[in-house]
Amino acid sequence: MRFESYRITKEIKKNLAAMGFKRPTDIQFKCIPNIQKGEDVLAIAQTGTGKTAAFAIPIIDQIQFNRKKDGHSGIKTIVLAPTRELAVQIAEVFHQISRYTKVKTLAIHGGVEHDPQIDTLLAGVDILVSTPGRLFDLIHQGYVETDTIKTLIVDEADQMLKLGFYKDIQDLLRHLPKNRQTLFFSATIDKEIKKLAYSLVNSKAIRIQLSPKNPVSKNVTHAITFVEPDHKRFVLERIIKENDTLKFLIFVRTRVRAERVKAAMERVAIQSDTIHGEKEQEDRFAVLKAFKSGENRILIATDVSARGIDVPNVDYVINYDLPDKPENYVHRVGRTGRGNQKGEALSFCAEHEKPLLEGIKEYIHVPIEIIELSKSDIDQSIFFSDDGTDNWKSLIAKNKEDFKKKRKKKK
Repeated sequence: MRFESYRITKEIKKNLAAMGFKRPTDIQFKCIPNIQKGEDVLAIAQTGTGKTAAFAIPIIDQIQFNRKKDGHSGIKTIVLAPTRELAVQIAEVFHQISRYTKVKTLAIHGGVEHDPQIDTLLAGVDILVSTPGRLFDLIHQGYVETDTIKTLIVDEADQMLKLGFYKDIQDLLRHLPKNRQTLFFSATIDKEIKKLAYSLVNSKAIRIQLSPKNPVSKNVTHAITFVEPDHKRFVLERIIKENDTLKFLIFVRTRVRAERVKAAMERVAIQSDTIHGEKEQEDRFAVLKAFKSGENRILIATDVSARGIDVPNVDYVINYDLPDKPENYVHRVGRTGRGNQKGEALSFCAEHEKPLLEGIKEYIHVPIEIIELSKSDIDQSIFFSDDGTDNWKSLIAKNKEDFKKKRKKKK
């Protein structure tokens, strides 16, 4: 079934065509009709399957249809997201799909001046995208009226639990109309997620679960290579330089590690950016913009960027450090192989990280190719490097020169 055949407004059809959306993905095909019927929906689906459009299309259509009859009368939909970057990205999708309509969307988040956001909010919006804490603050300050809200959407709910938003969501529910539609989207589900989900949706909610035993996209191939921490930067350098037209998203465990890897790459004339929680919000947005546009093709990130962020044409995800939790591996590698595109995921595994690797294997249930690196391969990667702090080429040349001097003395 093509989008042209859907019962949605002509403006939305025009926008979807401009975005290159011809047919719905599986999650869109299953969610859109139920959302249009006003059903509560609990959807569990892999990252990169088009979840945002699955709820944006029917919600925008519904608001556009009602506005023609009733005009603007307050906020109709609230979308909760776990991070600022994801809130902005969700709002961008709403903007694209609602072009040529009168539906207005606003993303509200911390880290930037709040007065312009509040001015836009007071001027009137239909859809508000926010993190739970910021939204709850705005409700308490009187900037958000909740009695007109028809739909609550919770996106990436499992990540919200990890970030400690459970109480904020519970507090928010007390302010929302009981007679509302609730849409709950998550990439994974466990006991805590179920508890949150069933506290939000009604007992007759439609449950949609895609590929529960295979949480990673079939478009991604997985490989692992065993390399110790001191050698990782040399192997990374060689991979990047031998693939100098590809786009890389490199994941590390901490903010400090991100900056260290960036510095190591700078020493060998490889330009990269970092994104993590220590950066100012405007800097984080600027870095993402440059990476998305292709202005910079190498981004080094902590897990704050793994969840839900949609960056086009990422060729390689490299796990420089293996993640502490297997589900974070899923969200990291989900940054490539999105939609119909193919992607590669390569992980570096040191000896102390092997238990983490075993946890990932058990969790994802897909083959991981082992790429053997011999001592000779490592030595070649080190020799290949132009790293000024560990200039192995200079050391080898010096050793040769010392050897020649010793031979002359013996003569």
